[in-house]
Amino acid sequence: MFHRGNGITAGVLDAEEPPRETEPALYYQRCRWCGTTMFHRLLCPVCSGSDLRLERSEGTGMVRHATVVQRNTPAARNVSLVEMAEGFVVRGRVLGPLVAIRPGDRVRLTTAQDPVRREPVFQLCEDPYPSWS
Repeated sequence: MFHRGNGITAGVLDAEEPPRETEPALYYQRCRWCGTTMFHRLLCPVCSGSDLRLERSEGTGMVRHATVVQRNTPAARNVSLVEMAEGFVVRGRVLGPLVAIRPGDRVRLTTAQDPVRREPVFQLCEDPYPSWS
């Protein structure tokens, strides 16, 4: 069952290192067998395949669920589930007024990781409070 190679783990635990870029990027996995997209998994949740290809997301999505969390932080913060255009769901933070973030809002990636929580950070695509001038 195990492959004795050059002393490193082969197969499931091989990590493909994403290229270094200056703009924020979010990488997801696509199963080479069934084509399912997922975020940070070891096995495909549909076919249990371990042959996962790393791909770059275009960075746009829609808020599926949003909530305000007040524990373990001095101020309230937003925690959202964002369904990306490629079909996978990722947990992250959406910038903006907490009361303005609702399911169905379109968002785009601003930074690949929150420096404290290590989660993606998104920004609303539309202005939550349009000016009525």
